[in-house]
Amino acid sequence: MKTYPEYEKRWVFAVLIFVAGFYGGYTLCVRGGVFCNGQTGNLALLGVALGGGNWRRAVYYLIPISAYLLGVMVSETIPRHVRWFRLRWDTLLTLIEIGLVLIMGFIPATAPHQICQVTINFICAMQYNTFRRAEGMSMATTFCVNHIRVIGISLTQLLSRKNRQTESADKFRAHGTMILCFIIGAVSAGALCRIFEVRAIWWMLIPLAILSADLLLGDLREGKNSKKSNPVGQ
Repeated sequence: MKTYPEYEKRWVFAVLIFVAGFYGGYTLCVRGGVFCNGQTGNLALLGVALGGGNWRRAVYYLIPISAYLLGVMVSETIPRHVRWFRLRWDTLLTLIEIGLVLIMGFIPATAPHQICQVTINFICAMQYNTFRRAEGMSMATTFCVNHIRVIGISLTQLLSRKNRQTESADKFRAHGTMILCFIIGAVSAGALCRIFEVRAIWWMLIPLAILSADLLLGDLREGKNSKKSNPVGQ
């Protein structure tokens, strides 16, 4: 059986998409009623605003789109030009995410919602661009569209009893698990935000801390060679 580095293991991706599901529920419940994990909606709203001649609204939608773009650029640039002592960019990203989650919990509900929305845009962009493959499978850790697509393909192959049944079943389980974890994260947000409101996001410090500790130990075990496969240029 092939062994994979810690940062490519499926449980790591499951934790990340659980947290992303929480982010989606969090911004919907207590930070402006919007979904910040992706930018398809904002691009559509930008087009509608431009079509209606609402220039101010159109400029407003450029803010989260720009934050997402910046997150991708940062996650592409830092691994190329910065050398950290025995740590991969994946590990550093989870530590950065912990810091930003901690800060967001201190931002009062009366503050402009855009502060947290843009922050989550930035986090999700870096996460999506950094964590790309789980044990050889392409995986997204911030939204579920591709997971649904792969499940549809795998289910079709299983029902038609074509070749590679084992591979199709494995993909069905893997991507189904990702969707389930995302939903559980969103459910957790809905429940916790009712009790803790904006500070509910601090609960995500627990899975992120566990994940960071595991990735950190993995980097220390692998030593200097762990930096050779930083995910850039894809």
